[in-house]
Amino acid sequence: MPDLPPQLRLFGDHEEPLGAAEIAAVFDPARLTQARCLAGMTKAALADRVGVSAPAVTQWEARSSPPRPDHLRTLSEVLDVPLGFFAAGRPHARLDASTAHFRSLRSTRSFQRAKAVVFVEQVWELTHALEKRIALPSVDLPGFVAGEDDPDHPNIVECQDIPTDPVAAAGLLRQRWGLGVGPIPHLIRTMETRGIVTTMVPFAGEDTPRIDAFSTSRLPRPLVILTPDRANDVYWHRFTAAHELGHLLLHRDSVPGDPMQEQEANQFAAELLTPAASVKELLPSRIDFAALERLGREWGVSVKSLIYRSRELGALSDASARRAYQKLNQLISVGLLPAQPVVNYPGEVPSLLAKAFALAEEHRLLTLVGLARELQWRVPRLRLLLGQVDERPALRLV
Repeated sequence: MPDLPPQLRLFGDHEEPLGAAEIAAVFDPARLTQARCLAGMTKAALADRVGVSAPAVTQWEARSSPPRPDHLRTLSEVLDVPLGFFAAGRPHARLDASTAHFRSLRSTRSFQRAKAVVFVEQVWELTHALEKRIALPSVDLPGFVAGEDDPDHPNIVECQDIPTDPVAAAGLLRQRWGLGVGPIPHLIRTMETRGIVTTMVPFAGEDTPRIDAFSTSRLPRPLVILTPDRANDVYWHRFTAAHELGHLLLHRDSVPGDPMQEQEANQFAAELLTPAASVKELLPSRIDFAALERLGREWGVSVKSLIYRSRELGALSDASARRAYQKLNQLISVGLLPAQPVVNYPGEVPSLLAKAFALAEEHRLLTLVGLARELQWRVPRLRLLLGQVDERPALRLV
């Protein structure tokens, strides 16, 4: 049986949580901040729900004084976390929002980034808990050393050896991962087999559509977060994943938000998915949507991406590309080029964490309830992060 977190007490074969007074004695202010950000609440809004002043919440989060037991119980209800969530003693990864690469950063508000960041912290906690029982794939990403036990491991490539040019970096990664010069059949599966944790769950409710994707290499494992609202188009989904992979490789020590970084990540993604040396001769020299659609299915990229690539590589002039975009929009508007949902492509659906849990469960190392208790999460929250989303229609009584 795995070790129990400090805030749990054993009574025979049963585990009983500590009471509110005991939790107050081991209160962790960072957990309150995490729960509040995950709920998308300001300190003032939380104070109003709890029935205290905003400075009181500030003091709780600043370690000045812990909440009273009755306030802890209310916080538990308002923020929808178990009472034990607020206790110290569990592993907690701290990630600064300024170290995560967000697509559409300018349109992503600070509270949305904060919510996304604490989601990443929870993904790491889940990964850490699973990795205590299951040996996950070793991290194989040039320049990434935080996830390796041995700095002399032959897989490690020093950061100074990584090309700063996005095209060269994409070529390095293809060579390193043995991808050859052809299409990459399953990009997400490929990333996961290299130890990159990838998720695609509705982590931020109504705010999720405003965040295309984001990634970080500042934790013991690189993480890529893809948003499910983009999953109705497998081609966009693959390009977004490749874009974030470019950030992990090229910009791990850079301050996010530079438009040039976004451009470089796009160049990396285009070269990774459609290497110029391989596709240039395959691109039609005139607008041929049938040929572009066949080529897109073969390489796993959109027709729009191929039009851009054709212009970029000189197969189409700027004027021809503009006409192609106009015609493409017309074809899409009448449904002749429908989007392809990711669910139809299992190799593009993240599965690393779910499979790790299933293996731990199979070997009787974990149960869903036991893991939720260890993490001090609600079971529905754990199901969400494992990708076990309940798709049953909801019965509403009026």
